[in-house]
Amino acid sequence: MVKFCLLLSSLVAFCFLSVAGSPRKDTSLFSARYIHDTVLKMALWQLENPRYSSSDWTNAVFYSGLFSAWQITQSPLLYDALMLMGNDSTEWKPGPRSFHADDMAISQTYIDLYRIENRDEIIRPTIDSVQQFINNPYPVKDWQIIKWWWCDALFMGPPTMVKLGITLQENKYLEYSDRYFQECYDLLYDKEKRLFFRALNYVIKGNEDDKFEANGEPIFWSRGNGWVMAGLAKILSELPVDYPKRGFYIQLFNEMAASVVSLQPKDGLWRTSLLDPGSYPHGEASGSSLFCYAVAWGINEGIIDRVTYLPAVKNTWIALNDCIRADGSIGWVQPIGANPDGRFSKDNWEVFGTGAFLLAASEIVKLVDDGYTTSINK
Repeated sequence: MVKFCLLLSSLVAFCFLSVAGSPRKDTSLFSARYIHDTVLKMALWQLENPRYSSSDWTNAVFYSGLFSAWQITQSPLLYDALMLMGNDSTEWKPGPRSFHADDMAISQTYIDLYRIENRDEIIRPTIDSVQQFINNPYPVKDWQIIKWWWCDALFMGPPTMVKLGITLQENKYLEYSDRYFQECYDLLYDKEKRLFFRALNYVIKGNEDDKFEANGEPIFWSRGNGWVMAGLAKILSELPVDYPKRGFYIQLFNEMAASVVSLQPKDGLWRTSLLDPGSYPHGEASGSSLFCYAVAWGINEGIIDRVTYLPAVKNTWIALNDCIRADGSIGWVQPIGANPDGRFSKDNWEVFGTGAFLLAASEIVKLVDDGYTTSINK
């Protein structure tokens, strides 16, 4: 704890010096310097305001974003925070439920750090937990019949398994991930709308009144689809170009990108309900950050057309920056949930909202060509 407090004190001083001379009103939102200073300030605020267990999926998303923030800034302070998380807070253990994708999500960051540190204790608990996940069926409760029966799981589980397989050069992890992903796709993906239902309860018969919005459209949750698209970006970032199932993931990414961007409101922020935005008066920051991250990544990787999609990304980035509060937190984040809900405000923040924004920033900065990023990463 003493080490952690000292780290935060150093980071406070660093961020004050780096941001103080660059007030936002005088800085382009698309300047690499502005982006770097902003992610450092946001990372500091979140580290000073912890919430939930470090290995919880909420923090797993934050630490994934923090690792991306370190990649673009090369800040030793951020790297130290990541290592403190593993060494002191979690002891490099995934969450306690080896059968649940949410508790696997933190291992994405463990694997990223293992690739740098090359220490067996960083990755061994993940290997053991993933093997338990493969060996044992999901505990059946009513309709929970497959391992990944909710769309959020496609961000939490597959990137971990794919990263593990690539790192260990063990194709079995990729193949199992493909299998479980396909099960979820077959269950929840609507090929007409090119969107994912949130979970199995939206596609089984019964309770039909709970499956439609006020305007009569089926319910497609914004953040749920954001999880899927961000997960696809992470999967495709790892898979070799000749991997047999890569084409499936690319096609799905393209389909969803076209659908999601066609549904973007003019102010840049998606509502919590994709097909009934009129029932939800204000945009939501976490789902919009995930979409921003994924679409910007697709542009950067040449998977989707830059001319077609760049205006949507720019519009979202500007709107997201309007959600950042003076202290460095990001507001307008829907609390933990499983369906569209408009009961949140500019004061609502969540750990995963910060993480999603940091992921978006890590791709937006790659669209910037002002020399700053290159200079600090030499």
